[in-house]
This record gives sequence, structure tokens and C-alpha cells, in this order.
Amino acid sequence: MGQFSIYTLKTREKWIEALQYFPKADVYYLPEYVESFVKNGDGEAWCLFYEGDCGDSNGRDGCERFRALNVVMVRPVPNPNNCEDLKQYIDFVTPYGYGGFLLSDVSVEEKLEECVCKLKEDYERFALEHNVVAEFVRFHPVLNNAHKVESLYQVIDLGHTVCLDTTSDEVIWQNITSKNRNMIRKAEKNGVTIHMGNTPELYEKFEEIYNATMDKVQADSYYYFNKAFYDSVRQDLNGHVQCFYAMKDDIIIAMSLILYSEGAMHYHLSASVREYQTYAPTNLLLYKAACWGSENGMKTFHLGGGLGSREDRLYHFKKEFNRKEDTQFSIGKKMFMPDVYERLCEEVNADPETGFFPRYRA
Repeated sequence: MGQFSIYTLKTREKWIEALQYFPKADVYYLPEYVESFVKNGDGEAWCLFYEGDCGDSNGRDGCERFRALNVVMVRPVPNPNNCEDLKQYIDFVTPYGYGGFLLSDVSVEEKLEECVCKLKEDYERFALEHNVVAEFVRFHPVLNNAHKVESLYQVIDLGHTVCLDTTSDEVIWQNITSKNRNMIRKAEKNGVTIHMGNTPELYEKFEEIYNATMDKVQADSYYYFNKAFYDSVRQDLNGHVQCFYAMKDDIIIAMSLILYSEGAMHYHLSASVREYQTYAPTNLLLYKAACWGSENGMKTFHLGGGLGSREDRLYHFKKEFNRKEDTQFSIGKKMFMPDVYERLCEEVNADPETGFFPRYRA
């Protein structure tokens, strides 16, 4: 039987040590990343580190050590009626962005299915011991880790996301559509310039423009963040974040927070001043950010997809930066305690027709 260890922000040294077994783990798995969402009030952060054996424990089939890691936000379940027997339960969700289980390499690929089977048994046992009702996962499109654990979750493929190859400036430019190249040239011709920094003043300006953008599109409260969040991104993620911004006539007209780690960049948050959108500042900003990534050893720049995984205007805007293949975005659903799950749905009078998961949080 394998063993799970729980690491928190108070034991981040162990967390970081565990990440050494997963060389592809990027910024989304760092304790510094999830810390900003803890400070935003999204829940408590746990790094779940698993160690078990694959193969015959007597060594006849080449027993080897297998490891897995999952980062989750831990939340008390809704309890509007303050029922005493429901206070003990929690659920898991992937922190804002992407995540899901990372699996260590095994010497023989055929062993992986056996390893994941053991992981499933031990994870279900772990969840019951810790009163975990359900888990919702947003798998990592670039790491493509969804279907490796589809025996553990109900895995659902949703829309596509866009990821740039940033191995060179030439590759970046070649993959951009001709229409988008013209927009980039137009921005430069109209005097738009791109800068970067991490000063408190820039983050204050970003919050101002971002909130105005969210107000205009009547975004859900989930997409707003408090000041402690921005302070944490700037300070705790120092060395893994850059604030890129576009200027025209000494006015900041577009901004983006770009995350990076282990050769991978991510388009985290973005905002622009609507009155200046005709100058295509974000087109130029993302192009320059990609070039910066190439110069600094980044191999990929993930832009994400459309709203709700739809192939909408946002998706097609991002697609202009890579006319080649897309990456697949998938989610995972897991109900560890079906009886408690249904009880919670009854307590909150959850709509049985909603597609939201877990349904009691719809």
C-alpha cells in the first residue's frame, strides 16, 4: 500500500523537495503560486505527495518506486443550515489555472496502468479518511496529464487551448497568422511600446484596469481578486512573474501578468483600456512577451482558450498566435462520498439539471 503525505505552506520545504521528482512541474505546482489564492480566500492549499511500489514487492517483476503529486485547494463544504454532522466534510478543487496529478516515470510503460490502479485505491482510501466528498480538476493542457489518470476520475475533454512554441524568435513569427502580423506591425507603427516590471505601482494600475474590464463584461465574483492577492503575486512569485504593459502617448493601455517556470510561460491575467483597443496593444504585448521568453530559455507560452472552453472571439484571438495544432483542455470529476454528496445537494436545494460540479456549489 502506498502512502500520501500532506504538505502545506507551513511545510513548503517538503513541498519543494517533493517537486524535484517531477521535472515538468511548472509554476502552477509551486507553493508560491497557490499562496496568492490562499490570501485571496480561495481555501487552504495542500500538496498531496504519493509514494508507492510498482511491480512485485518480492522483486520478481522489477519492483520500483512510483510517485505522484497533486496540488489542491481545500474548502469546507457549504453548510447553510449549520448541520453539525456536515461540519467535518471538505472538498478539493484545482487552484485557479491548471493542475491535476503528476506521475513519475516508470522504467516499463506497461507498468504505468498498474501504478495508477494502486494510486486510485490509495487515493480513494485517503479521501475517505480525510472526509473528502468530491474533487474537481482542471487538467494541465501543456503537460497533457488528463487521460493518464482516467481510471481515477471521470475525464471530460472540453475545448482547445493555444500554446506557442517559443524555441526561437523565427519560430514564433512563422507560426503567427498573416493577419496578426499586420496587427502587430500596426501597433508599432501607431507608437505602441511594450515594457515590463514588477513595481507596486504597476500592480495597482493593473488592478484598476482589470477590475474595470471585469465590470464591463459583468464577470462573476470568482474573477475578481483582493489586494493581498496582487501583493502575493508580486512578492511571493518574484522570479516567476513579469508584468508586461503597453504604452501609447505615455499612457498605459494594456497589461498582462505573465508567469514562468521550468521553461514554460503562461498568460495569467490580462486587461486593457477599451478606448485604445483599435491600436492592437495586446497583440504586440503577447508577441513581445513570447520573444522575451525565447531569449530567456522558455520553450512554450500557453495562452489558454476561450471563455467556458468555447471557440469564441477570445479563443480565435489567441489562435492568431499559433495557426498550427492546439492543446486539449480536460476536466476531471470525482465523487468520493456519494451519499454525503447527495445530502449536500439537498441541503442547498441544488438544481439537478445543472452541469456544474460539485452540484452543491452551483
